[in-house]
Amino acid sequence: MSNLITDLTERANEDMAQRNFIKKQEFISQEFSKLLEQENRIKHVLKISTPENLSSNLKVLSSVQTTNSLIVNNWFQINGEKIRFGTDSTATQAEINDTEKFVLQYKNSDHISTIVPFGKEWIWRIYFKLISKNNTTVRFGYDISLKKIRDYLSTADKTATNYAFIFDKNGTCIYHPDSTFIGKNIYKVSSIRSIDTIYSKKQDYVKRVTMSEYLKLDVIRFTKKLDIKGTHWFICSNFPKIFIDENVDLIRKYSTWIYSITTIMLLVIFYLFSYANRRAYKEKGIAIKEKNKLLVENEKIVKEKALIQLQQLKEQINPHFLFNSLNSLYMLVGTDVKTAQKFTLNLSRIYRYLIDPPEKNIVPLKEELLFIEKYIFLQQTRFKEELFFLIKIEDEEALTKFIPYLAFQIAVENTIKHNMATAENPLTTEILIQKDQVIISNNLQKKTHSEPSTNFGLKYLSSVYNFYSRTNFKTSEKEGNFVCILPLISIHS
Repeated sequence: MSNLITDLTERANEDMAQRNFIKKQEFISQEFSKLLEQENRIKHVLKISTPENLSSNLKVLSSVQTTNSLIVNNWFQINGEKIRFGTDSTATQAEINDTEKFVLQYKNSDHISTIVPFGKEWIWRIYFKLISKNNTTVRFGYDISLKKIRDYLSTADKTATNYAFIFDKNGTCIYHPDSTFIGKNIYKVSSIRSIDTIYSKKQDYVKRVTMSEYLKLDVIRFTKKLDIKGTHWFICSNFPKIFIDENVDLIRKYSTWIYSITTIMLLVIFYLFSYANRRAYKEKGIAIKEKNKLLVENEKIVKEKALIQLQQLKEQINPHFLFNSLNSLYMLVGTDVKTAQKFTLNLSRIYRYLIDPPEKNIVPLKEELLFIEKYIFLQQTRFKEELFFLIKIEDEEALTKFIPYLAFQIAVENTIKHNMATAENPLTTEILIQKDQVIISNNLQKKTHSEPSTNFGLKYLSSVYNFYSRTNFKTSEKEGNFVCILPLISIHS
């Protein structure tokens, strides 16, 4: 039995090491892939811009990108004109000359992703060329500090206790928890071999036990190709083998003691208290079953809440919404200064409200109403003749009651997202505040090709109302209108 438990423990620990490897490579792949999203933003700007405002729009986008602390430099070029660098560039003249030489060398390339020295550091240089429908050629590039990526991931990575490093097909180390390894040839400073990057058809990774160049002890090492667009990189995840050996030794020791003591106790108890033991065992089994059931349910609730909060934060700080708002603000500054000032103030208050969510996911109706008025102002500034909003308050006492956080924003955003709005056929949304509920309705003008819906907003509202035992939250289509009924929540002190 001891050997069986030991074998099972060894397999379980190896399975845990493999799961940690998968989590690690998924996390790092996601973080590095985020740094490639600038190309999609440039494509969008190229699509919506005219030759007259393209340069200004690219300057705005470059300025926004420089707020990312990982970016050390960025530049763009339009139709072979002079290269323009980001406003917050800290590059020296020699580095700027090097960049210009790089762009000239690869001016005919559509996409370059490479690791190059940058002064005393190493950077990840991303460069791409895009051509618009009117044959305008835009070349855009930016440099990402590998040291800053390492510093960021050292605090952001909460996936597991194992460590990982990344290298390219030439062996150049791109990421390592020890920054002194960055830029070195990983084949020379570690036990990794070129054969570790060749996989069989049955599995897409190589697993072996080897000596860690970082921990100076044996590790279980998994090597796999990193799924990042335009790169040929590999990731090595390393799990200390000493943890597995210690767990196995402890299991072997304790299982032997448990087996010996349990055998003696069972003989004595069976001989003296056979009937009482069976009854106690049965009751204990029932109690354990109920306890496990409660633990599983509690874990499920905690997990669902965490997922809701995570998704909620992702939905709140919406880069597309921010980009459109900044675009609108840019247009207003030159035409209507007062409206631009009010627009800026409302935008800042909206984000202040978004980044500080309440602990219990509900807020006073009065606060939510003040928030949606600012949100409506931003939307109507962009779409003056296409959107109409009407707010009616039938009962002032209702303003002291509570409503799910961002309930109005979810309803209004869904209305704009799924319906057409034109000057000839404007979209009208009415918010009616009654004693015990809020009714939000709009005329149905469904888009022919609407965006795919995750229904996250409605699921989130339903989850909050279920938590407060409210079952009269409803949405329906009636007489050419879409109606959403939001019950008000009363909290007694």
